[in-house]
Amino acid sequence: MLLDNTAQGLYPIAPTPFFTDGRIDFDSIDGLTDFYLGAGATGLTVLGIMGEAPKLEQSEAIAVATRFIQRAPGIPVVVGVSSPGFAAMTSLTRAAMDAGAAGVMIAPPPSLRTDDQIVTYFKQAAEAIGPAVPWVLQDYPLTLTVVMTPGVIRRIMGENPSCVMLKHEDWPGLEKISALRGFTRDGSMRAISILCGNGGLFLDFEMERGADGAMTGYAFPDMLADVVRMQKAGERDAAHDLFDAHLPLLRYEQQQGVGLAVRKYVMMRRGMIASDAQRKPGAGLTALAKQEVEYLLTRVGRVDSRARLGKA
Repeated sequence: MLLDNTAQGLYPIAPTPFFTDGRIDFDSIDGLTDFYLGAGATGLTVLGIMGEAPKLEQSEAIAVATRFIQRAPGIPVVVGVSSPGFAAMTSLTRAAMDAGAAGVMIAPPPSLRTDDQIVTYFKQAAEAIGPAVPWVLQDYPLTLTVVMTPGVIRRIMGENPSCVMLKHEDWPGLEKISALRGFTRDGSMRAISILCGNGGLFLDFEMERGADGAMTGYAFPDMLADVVRMQKAGERDAAHDLFDAHLPLLRYEQQQGVGLAVRKYVMMRRGMIASDAQRKPGAGLTALAKQEVEYLLTRVGRVDSRARLGKA
């Protein structure tokens, strides 16, 4: 099962579960995968930025990716392989594809600045992993500091037929989606899949601008799946009502530096993972922050019963 430009729906960005001593919790990988499948995921993405990939050794990264792939045989799994050097990228790509991955995701290194540098980098990256490997272009300027205009993305797609998807995480980025879809309509760019990130903060309108779904993390992936489904079904008001109920918690989870701690805490509360531990370095939640998250959960629970978790 290889990734192609028809991909749509929800591809959750999976965190990597750890024990408090930093060991990888493989049983929680199984439970997390099962939850995603039950929540309506149509695919899965592992070893992304919120998957703490830089904290893993190469052998650990391969083991984590393989465990997710084996637990989710019925859906495509995308593996993040971003690396400063192409040797490590190629090695992880080969291991992931041999394990059954559907494709890989590549983000630009922060050192890229000019349009030509960006286009050249991705051409070389595509050559390094090989033309038979489908890949996802990650566009996340807020964190990676690399700005890719719609015209640059069109150039990348034109030079790399193995790139089948854009992970759109620009902010503001609604006009970028419209511009890219316009390129496809006027014939200047081939059709690609566009899945959106940024924690789902703009998913409600991204779907209306032409996105195919979400590739992001949030402690309620089932809500993201519902919003995607409702928007595709034309249930605009219902989608916005559900999204709006979650928006305060989405916003809280988007805090730089502490967002993963919030996400893992709520995932633990929901029984998706056994522990909210991060591998060091990582910032945990204070007692006051946990109280704030619990308060937000009660507010979400007024509309969405899935947030009614009882006392911590």
